[in-house]
Amino acid sequence: MEDLPDIRIGTAEREAAMQRLSDHFAAGRLSVAEFDERSAVIAAAVTRGDITPVFADLPDPLVKAAAVPAKPESGFLSEWPERVMAVIPIIAVILFFTTGSWLWFLAIPLMGALLFGSRHNHDDRGRDLLGGRGRDRRRDRRDRGRDAID
Repeated sequence: MEDLPDIRIGTAEREAAMQRLSDHFAAGRLSVAEFDERSAVIAAAVTRGDITPVFADLPDPLVKAAAVPAKPESGFLSEWPERVMAVIPIIAVILFFTTGSWLWFLAIPLMGALLFGSRHNHDDRGRDLLGGRGRDRRRDRRDRGRDAID
């Protein structure tokens, strides 16, 4: 069925083509101008033959997935920082009782910083304790106060 270019398409096919085009744009294969031109062609497409030229010079998504090897997510060593961090408090308690020094408890946050400090979650940058909404709420209240004064 995919070989018949004169078959009319529906909204679902156009949306799927737009999603594929957006994926190529997100991967950096298209400039903004190219994306705009190609998305206009997809929006106006009536048949499969209208959509085919839009993807003629872009790689097939199946080829892209096969070219990038999948990272193994399972296994004993995949979660080694979490496993080490679970043992650190136990070691600190044992060392506290054997040496009598409370300084061993400082190893808990130190090891947490060493093990997890290099993991950057860019989505959480700049957020406060209210989940990133506190600053916006304060700004909204401040702006509403100015509107009431004006």
